[in-house]
Amino acid sequence: MTPADVSRTVLHTVRCAVEADELRAAVPSRVTVRVPPRPDCGDYATNVALPLAKDSGRPAREVAEILRRRLAAEPGIARVDIAGPGFLNITLASAPQARVVRSLLRTVDPGTPLDLPPPPPELLARLGPDAARWSLLSPPGLDRDLLLVQRESNPLFRVRYAHARTAALLRNARDLGFGPELPEDGAEELADADGPLFAALADHPRIAAARDAGRLARHLERLADAFLRWHADCPVLPRGEEKPSAVHRARLAVAAATGKVLADGLHQLGVTAPAHL
Repeated sequence: MTPADVSRTVLHTVRCAVEADELRAAVPSRVTVRVPPRPDCGDYATNVALPLAKDSGRPAREVAEILRRRLAAEPGIARVDIAGPGFLNITLASAPQARVVRSLLRTVDPGTPLDLPPPPPELLARLGPDAARWSLLSPPGLDRDLLLVQRESNPLFRVRYAHARTAALLRNARDLGFGPELPEDGAEELADADGPLFAALADHPRIAAARDAGRLARHLERLADAFLRWHADCPVLPRGEEKPSAVHRARLAVAAATGKVLADGLHQLGVTAPAHL
């Protein structure tokens, strides 16, 4: 299940509870789910019981218990716990990270470039085509000359560097005789999965479909930053005399999916996605 799948499942559960007269409240138009800050809080969390409780005049934990029972019976959901005043922590039946990565590797192809105005000639001459395009998508007040500097303070450099790093990992793994591979479940191999990275990966189809250039650029920055942090903590390639393992293959699949998403986003923005940097 992607975040969108979980959101739809929760919304369906609310609607069924209202139709069964277990809840007397207006069914919301959408339900927000998020990745919890700690792994022991499940795969996704939602506060949907709180506004429903206010609408129905019932205690939030009582409403949460009604939804918990129904959600726990849904296919693909292993467990639902109630936390705090009525938050629902949802644990999926198998690793959601593996499903997100597998889906991206299977489905993400370069999207149609966005119809963006060309940068002014003076900006092109000063910054070059990639930095000039990115500068038009940057928040007000950004020092445009910063986009020419190859350092962490340059958001364009971070995005392009992250893409180049994924390409280098795939090349180096090929030289070592292995490639990206995810087992059916992937829970053990991705047990050290990073929440922000997988949340950003799962969010890409929705953000790309919105066709909002500025929003897409910020999404790529968040994804690049999350990937570089994850990669620093979770080596993709074996070290020294270490042999490639199932964990290395699974992590390489994460890198490959990240590279595809970054390449797709940069392509839509008309910015090159370098294999070397």
